Amino acid sequence: MSTHTLTRETVTALVHNATTAPSVHNAQPWRFRCFLGTSTLHLRSDPQRAVPHTDPHGRALHLGCGAALMNLRVAAAHEGWHLEARLLPDPWDSELLAAVRLTAFGSGKEALGALYPAVRRRHTSRYPFEETEIPEAVRSELAEAARDEGAALIFPTGWHLQEVVERTQEAESRNVTDRGISEDLKQWTHGGVPFDHTAAAGVPEYAFGPRRLGGRAPMRDFAGGRAVSGRAATAFEHHPHLALLSTALDRPEDWLRAGQAMERVLLLATLKGLSSSFAAQALEWPDLRRPLRDPATGSGHVQMILRLGYGPPGPATPRRPMGDVLDIEP
Repeated sequence: MSTHTLTRETVTALVHNATTAPSVHNAQPWRFRCFLGTSTLHLRSDPQRAVPHTDPHGRALHLGCGAALMNLRVAAAHEGWHLEARLLPDPWDSELLAAVRLTAFGSGKEALGALYPAVRRRHTSRYPFEETEIPEAVRSELAEAARDEGAALIFPTGWHLQEVVERTQEAESRNVTDRGISEDLKQWTHGGVPFDHTAAAGVPEYAFGPRRLGGRAPMRDFAGGRAVSGRAATAFEHHPHLALLSTALDRPEDWLRAGQAMERVLLLATLKGLSSSFAAQALEWPDLRRPLRDPATGSGHVQMILRLGYGPPGPATPRRPMGDVLDIEP
């Protein structure tokens, strides 16, 4: 194994991959600072890109930043770097979420590097999925990916699945009439066409997906009840495949770990031919979130509800330019 000097070009490429991560309303609430002399990167939250009504405690913000950290780890492994990350390294600086050091460079690639082809292929799909079952072997691999990051992934069935669907639908109904959440939605949704960089964040209308006309898939309507020209309505799946991602505790550190687990699951799912979206509405209401815990144990804190299935991939959504998210120091 040989030493290797971190360059601006390498850092820019790594962070570019990191920022393809999903985040609540595609707000992209992260900033990176690289210190070339010590081969260190800091991942910081960007409070200006918080979604205050939907995510008042910053849980979803941490999930998004954790997902970006996972992409950074995957991209670094793909390039042969060994990456060490310390979460929340400074108790006096809550915006510093992780300190990352690239410690070595060699010819071998770590296991995470195998996920790299999915980093830029994974996009949120708000289209109907097929009713096809996800093979048990694939579910087991996805659950193992979550465990590798200190989280648990279960696929609810029967009455538990029904409970998840009903609580998500209840949350969606509340969100439509909640003034603060409606303000968040209005701020982070916009018109636009694919690859139009006039808006570098948020969810553009072309990524809303069709309006749900029947089916039980718990979809968030990013239109917020307003009409969108040319938007179709269609039936979604009657038997959605949902997965609950949980952690044992519910601290900011756990949220960051959950974000990494979430993205690791999504990258593996992409490589397995699955499309994905999120059904996080019930997690935004404390009284609806608590009952979602694993009924077998009554423990754990649900951090994300994933919708998985075989269906069309989602479109790419805008990303902030590197000059807005990355600072490089000697």
